[in-house]
Amino acid sequence: MRRTALAGLIGNVMEWFDFAVYGYFASVIGAQFFPLSTPGTQLLLTFAVFGVGFLGRPIGSLVLGAVGDRIGRRALLVLSIALMGGATLLIGLLPTFESIGVVAPVLLVTLRLLQGFSVGGEFTGSMVYTTEFAPSAKRGLVSSSTAVGTTIGFILGSASAWLITETLQPEQVAAWGWRVPFIGSVLFLVLGVLLRRGLQETEAGLQAAAQRPALIPSLVADWRPMLQTFGILAMTNATYYLTFTYAVDRRGKDFLLANTLTLFAVLFAKPFGGWLSDRVGRRRLMIALTVAMLILIVPALQLMLTGTLWQFAVGQVFMAVTTGMALGMQGAMLVEIFPLRTRVTSMSFAYSMTLALAGGTAPLVSAWLVQRLGQPLSPAVYIMGYGVVGLALLWSMKETNTRALNT
Repeated sequence: MRRTALAGLIGNVMEWFDFAVYGYFASVIGAQFFPLSTPGTQLLLTFAVFGVGFLGRPIGSLVLGAVGDRIGRRALLVLSIALMGGATLLIGLLPTFESIGVVAPVLLVTLRLLQGFSVGGEFTGSMVYTTEFAPSAKRGLVSSSTAVGTTIGFILGSASAWLITETLQPEQVAAWGWRVPFIGSVLFLVLGVLLRRGLQETEAGLQAAAQRPALIPSLVADWRPMLQTFGILAMTNATYYLTFTYAVDRRGKDFLLANTLTLFAVLFAKPFGGWLSDRVGRRRLMIALTVAMLILIVPALQLMLTGTLWQFAVGQVFMAVTTGMALGMQGAMLVEIFPLRTRVTSMSFAYSMTLALAGGTAPLVSAWLVQRLGQPLSPAVYIMGYGVVGLALLWSMKETNTRALNT
């Protein structure tokens, strides 16, 4: 079980390390790949490319999800981490606009799409694998290891960005410093492939591979859990990216260390949320956390955007605990609401569509709303809309903890 948890964790460390580094160097990357734009437009274009990575997820979820359902969960996990590692390394080696002109941003978009493609199967595939492998009474806790991996990736990405901006001159960061974390992530790739090659296939995975049902009819039949996935995920993920990408970029490098430390609150909140959901029920806990996020999002964003360094950290902690607990227990909850026949494909597609609409696009939408409306807190209102929809969908659901996963 320890190896299962670690194998689920390592791929997500690498993948969210890259997503975090890209977000924290958004302004620098914008100047390197979109130099003819105004600073405001550069930021919008850079966050748009950040969001493009999420647009590649639905395609990856269908292709790699089919691998997980028809060949095996293990094969999916090895393939997805190899694709992600290769694309991340190439971003670190990519020539800028000054070197190759308009080809540079085109290649950047292409590599971000490939990263999104791999994540479309990686994150949900690892959630399915760890949840199916876990004892029924510990599904929430064991599957939270996948979510813990994403936070470790964010912590390492934030720490790397802080270390580079503190030790290098701004012109060095722009010239080559931003590339170091992307190239260094190859270490995660090597470790991840070595860990995952020795994994056993889950019993449910073997049963799914033997069934091989038609893809489209199965996706259509799963419309209800797909809709419920949006209600479970949308507000949590939009809030997370608003808190740990958009707000940090708005405040600058002096807040990167505080952001890195605050992410430890998320790190500990995730397994706690998974553990607690095993005891009180995932639906009940998710409703309570959604209400808490609705109450806290406006004052927390106010502190993050206008407060002192300590007030910024307090605002982040408000959202770190609630979103961390929600993210920690959501993996098991999603696996439990999908049937076995095409579980990885249907769940991955629903997850990817939700994050494409309400996750990775959150920094872009937030920046656009502020520019359009002139109201710094307008992103909070937009995210609260996801919370209202989520409560409506959660209210009609049944508890999922005791459901057997072999049907």
